[in-house]
Amino acid sequence: MSINVSGEQCENIPEALRFDCHPVEGVSELSCTSRGCCWTSPGKKLATKTRLSLNVPYCYYPRNWSLYKYTNATKDGNDFSGFLKLIGSSSYKNDKDLVKVEASSVDDSILRLKIYDPLKQRYEPPWPIRSNPKPFEHRNVDAKYKLDVDNEKPGFKLYRASDDTVLFDSIDIGGFVFADQFLQISGLLPTDNIYGIGEHRESLKLNTNWQTFTLFNKDQPPVENANLYGSHPFYLIVENSGKSHGVLLLNSNAMDVILQPSPGITFRTIGGIFDMYFFLGPTPADVIKQYSEIVGKPFLPPYWSLGFHLCRFGYGSLESTKEVWRRTIAAHIPFDTQWNDLDYMDKHNDFTYNLEKFKDLPQFVTEIHSRGMHYIPLIDAGVSASEINGTYPPYDEGVMEDIFVNDVATNRPFIGKVWNYVSTAWPDFTNPKTPNYYLRMMSKMYEWFEYDGAWIDMNEPSNFYDGYKNGCSHNSLDYPEYVPNVMEGKLAKKTLCMNAKHYLGPHYNLHNTYGTSHAIATNYALINIRKKRPFIISRSTWVGHGRYAGHWTGDVFSTWHDLKMSIPAILSLNFYQIPMVGADICGFNGNTTVALCNRWMQLGAFYPFSRNHNSDDTIEQDPVAMGDLVVRSSRRALQIRYWLLPYLYTLFFRAHTFGETVVRPLFFEFPEDPATRDIDTQFLWGSSLMIIPVLEENAVKVMAYLPRGLWYDFHTKKSLFGFGERYTLDAPLDTIPLMVRGGSILPAQKPGATTTESRKYGIGLLVALDQAQTAKGELYWDDGDSLDTVEKEQFLWLSFISENNTVSSSRLKETAFNDQVFLDCIQIWGVTSNVSYVSLNGREIEYKYNEKEKVSPLPFYTVFNLL
Repeated sequence: MSINVSGEQCENIPEALRFDCHPVEGVSELSCTSRGCCWTSPGKKLATKTRLSLNVPYCYYPRNWSLYKYTNATKDGNDFSGFLKLIGSSSYKNDKDLVKVEASSVDDSILRLKIYDPLKQRYEPPWPIRSNPKPFEHRNVDAKYKLDVDNEKPGFKLYRASDDTVLFDSIDIGGFVFADQFLQISGLLPTDNIYGIGEHRESLKLNTNWQTFTLFNKDQPPVENANLYGSHPFYLIVENSGKSHGVLLLNSNAMDVILQPSPGITFRTIGGIFDMYFFLGPTPADVIKQYSEIVGKPFLPPYWSLGFHLCRFGYGSLESTKEVWRRTIAAHIPFDTQWNDLDYMDKHNDFTYNLEKFKDLPQFVTEIHSRGMHYIPLIDAGVSASEINGTYPPYDEGVMEDIFVNDVATNRPFIGKVWNYVSTAWPDFTNPKTPNYYLRMMSKMYEWFEYDGAWIDMNEPSNFYDGYKNGCSHNSLDYPEYVPNVMEGKLAKKTLCMNAKHYLGPHYNLHNTYGTSHAIATNYALINIRKKRPFIISRSTWVGHGRYAGHWTGDVFSTWHDLKMSIPAILSLNFYQIPMVGADICGFNGNTTVALCNRWMQLGAFYPFSRNHNSDDTIEQDPVAMGDLVVRSSRRALQIRYWLLPYLYTLFFRAHTFGETVVRPLFFEFPEDPATRDIDTQFLWGSSLMIIPVLEENAVKVMAYLPRGLWYDFHTKKSLFGFGERYTLDAPLDTIPLMVRGGSILPAQKPGATTTESRKYGIGLLVALDQAQTAKGELYWDDGDSLDTVEKEQFLWLSFISENNTVSSSRLKETAFNDQVFLDCIQIWGVTSNVSYVSLNGREIEYKYNEKEKVSPLPFYTVFNLL
């Protein structure tokens, strides 16, 4: 090691500012000092063959530790270009001799900082693909940020221009390393109000007390301290001022993200480059919108997908599926989509169906459609590799076209095993031939039964072997010097070998993108087959996934803890531009209970993606199977959902168009209220509807935080002025507490048994007046299923305003949409004076006024033309 450390460089470094210099196993004083780092004796013997649990490091970087020095650097405002020349050795193999640092202004609110090898092209993720391929405009007229770079030391410091808050400071912080398979950068952060870095089982506001978040997609039921199904190296911070910013590291290799109480962060990855984007907000909503400019905005879902979905792994037969479907309908529970897990397949093989137990599946799908309902089957990522030659086209044609992920030595398909009886091969979705292959396979299945969407699973990708049946060969990709803190310490655990070969490179680089590449191919196939909006739910996700598909949070357990933790999970996915998200209602693993399923059906009715689903080794848990209380709760909560679907659909339009969240935490709407920053047991639909679920067994009251302003109890219509305090709300067993924010106008619709029925009714308005007797809202409306309605301007987009005792509407955009939309009913809450006269477009009409509730509902279902 060419770096010599003096005692002064190690003195008086506070514990919170100690950045780990020896993250691999085998730490000792000798190995530490040989790296040129500081050592503090732990006072006990350390295990040398295991990784220490994260805490204050014994081996940490000294002041002025540096492997690189700037040469030939130029700076023009916030644009910077410079070369870092290697002057030391990191102890990791193949330190890069020369590293280039480039900072460029994307626009006034987004700065891109890229650190890469200028001498040799390194891997960069092929996704996300920007919808606008034109180069960034580099507008920097009134930048919200200021960039500072030291003349010699690596690193940079980014400020908020308006108040000089330091947002990220990596100058002389930790140890910057750029080796072939070990890349590390650390920085100090302005506060510990940090969110994101998913997908993990964690509270919404992350703990900065020595926490590691490992990003490496894995088939892992959600538990704490585990890498789960998706990787999103993005975080959002709320500063002490209430302003917010965000950071994306666009790197898809396996990585650890470490938070420590300085507060500080370390990104430590094993491949690729540093490609960092800084989003200056200043509101949390602004940050997420700016993030969407880089990763893409979510797909606009078909209207029917906003209804209730029902599934189970283990129906076992078509008759059992029908029985559950029929009894749910008979119970008058709003219900739109029936699903089947892999038991509908022949031998668990994709693109087949069982001609014995599911022989009448095509007729059943036709029956489903005749009721205005929909059907979605499972499609696993891998296909069977062991069928008799010539009998299974998905494998035969895949081999013929060479579109599978291949073994690096033989150049033949990489063979593992998932649910298929003998063996499995995986399509390589980076191969340009694979989308059309997938289109052919899905088209053939569609000829048999006309499914309406796709549920893609096991696409981390999951494998029942650790690589091959006998494991992976010893190579630098499967056994790198540094292995991020993945479950069980092995990269190939329950997935492919890292040296498996894709068209675009080794699995080592592409692993985290596999599920999204699967979603892209499925999206392409559905568009071409159905000529309607694709609807896809995927387990594995990566940056930009929401443009193509939604997500469910995987194999959650039937526990009260999992119920509670589903809320921060769905809120975080909305940050990542994946608003179509939900958890398996009542839990997937383990037996639920009546009490748990009752409260979970209530909460699940307000997930953006609302589906009850469970495993084959558990009890039946569809609402009817759980008994009268769960049926009553489900019906009541889902009828509210269906009544408010026009509002929910409008939120999805705004997500698709502007990158807004659909469900959001309270601090998004009240960023300057510090009390909202760690609340993740209640949440909002948009800005107007607060959901306050019951998360404890036997509770019939809940504590809810109400930010300052006027709120209305949805069920009683009574108003309550919030003073930024907690209030006790009634929560009878069949009721989920809901609050409507004063100043809101929510479009609504009479709930039908299905969304198809609901859409036959007119639009209603819920006008919840604020203390100034004003309110506003929007409605987006189209035919609910056609492709590209926003882009083709085939929609109605209205603004509603209530002021001066008048509710008025206006078009926000003139479009080619000609369908008639009718106004059925207006309810006005919070009317403070007696009503003596109501007119519509100058014509007096009948009305009702409830003086006790201060509510004035116009007659339901009196039809008026809406513009």
